[in-house]
Amino acid sequence: MTDLEKYTNVFTELFAKSADEVKKLHYQDILEWDSVGHMTLISSLEEAFDIMMETDDIIDFESYEKGIEILKKYGVSFDA
Repeated sequence: MTDLEKYTNVFTELFAKSADEVKKLHYQDILEWDSVGHMTLISSLEEAFDIMMETDDIIDFESYEKGIEILKKYGVSFDA
């Protein structure tokens, strides 16, 4: 499984949405992505990629796309 697939799976499993749906998601677009859902998402991503995000990155993590940008800083590779 690629890092992109792993990343997308965290979103799809947590928010019960399709891969196409999660790729367009932004924080608070759906009821499930509230403040509690956000921290659950961060925790799940940290566990999946064995990383610890800095507070500023957790705050800046406001969309599926922005998350890819942030996780690249932690050595997660989204290249094909």
